[in-house]
Parts: sequence; C-alpha cells; structure tokens
Amino acid sequence: MKRLADGVWQLRGFPPNAINVYVIEDVLVDAASRHATRRILSQVAGHPLSAHALTHAHPDHQGASHAVCERRGLPFWVGAADADAAERPELIGERQPSHPIARLFGRAFVGPGHRVDRRLMEGDQVAGFEVLDVPGHSAGHVAFWRGSDRVLVLGDVLNNVNILTGIPGLHTPKPFLTPDPPRNVESARRLAGLEPKLVLFGHGAPLRDTRRFVDFVAALPG
Repeated sequence: MKRLADGVWQLRGFPPNAINVYVIEDVLVDAASRHATRRILSQVAGHPLSAHALTHAHPDHQGASHAVCERRGLPFWVGAADADAAERPELIGERQPSHPIARLFGRAFVGPGHRVDRRLMEGDQVAGFEVLDVPGHSAGHVAFWRGSDRVLVLGDVLNNVNILTGIPGLHTPKPFLTPDPPRNVESARRLAGLEPKLVLFGHGAPLRDTRRFVDFVAALPG
C-alpha cells in the first residue's frame, strides 16, 4: 500500500489508478471488481481493519466486498440508499441506464451481495472522516471528508481519468453509468466548495491541485 496522508493509503492495482481501493485508518474503502479479491487481501494482510465501507454500490466498487468481509470478518457499511443494491446486486443493473457498456461492466465486475451492517448517513463518522451524501452517480453515493487536513475520498462523483481511453484528466462520470447526471453535478459543486487539498478518486490518480479541481467543477454546465 502507498501512504498518501496520515492514516490514508492506496492499494496497488493494475493498471495503476484504474480501479482504486483505499484504507482510511482501519477502514477499507471500496473493493474494486470481483477479480480483485486476492490483491486486496494480500495487501491488507498485515493491517488491522475494523470495517469495510463503500462509496457506492456499483460493480467496480463492490465486486470483492463479500469475499473481503467474509475472510476478514468485517462489518459492511454502505450509504443508506445503496444498501439494498449492495445486498442484492441485481438491483444495480436495474438502476443503471440501459446501455450496452453498462451491461458489460456489470457482467464483468459484479460480485456477490453481502448483508449491510451499517447504513451510512450524512454526518456519520468513519475513521475520523465525515460522511457526505453526494448522490447522482448512484442514489446512495457517499464521500468521506476529513476537514482537519482537507482530504476527500469522493468515489465516482468525478473521475481523474477517461475510463474508456485511460488518458488522465478530470471528467464527470460517463452518463451511461450515471442514473442522474444533473444531480451528480450538484454533488460535485458541493465537494468543490470544500476546496480539498487531496482528492482521492475511484478512477484516476490522486490530485493535490485544489485550484484545478475547483476550476474544473466551476466550468461544468448546469
């Protein structure tokens, strides 16, 4: 794991920064696809974990959740409006736009459902981070914010890579993977208002350029 800030690590993946998994203090955040189980478990083998949390219940974030929770004996924490989809992954596909790429991603990445032990709500605390309700990319999407040093884990509210080409750069998530793009833009504006110093994405490299992040969101239409 690579240390990014006090008590914050990013797990290695291949390709690097493609589908990201983090540890904040003793909580594993996201679990990539179902194919990532071995790499996640091997990298956190020596790290004490108390829980596993999702930014949102999409196949490339919940894929290995069941296996990781089972093998490490972890409680599963998910945003309240995504909890049913985390337990019953067939609901994920029902809530996604009807698009062939969305269906392909679902088939390729989705993992088994797992019982949710805690439904995360706005203002909850997770490992020293505040839970923020940021829907749009999914109904129950949450972000994790630590105001003391302005570290933000924002899942897929924005991407720092084009997920189809692999070219780095800030983007809104693809509309064919986002049920409510206008609401997602509203969530992005909320997060930009925090002026984070370190932004950690579900897809793409960490970003330490506050002005670039804020200016990108300010230029979004709508």
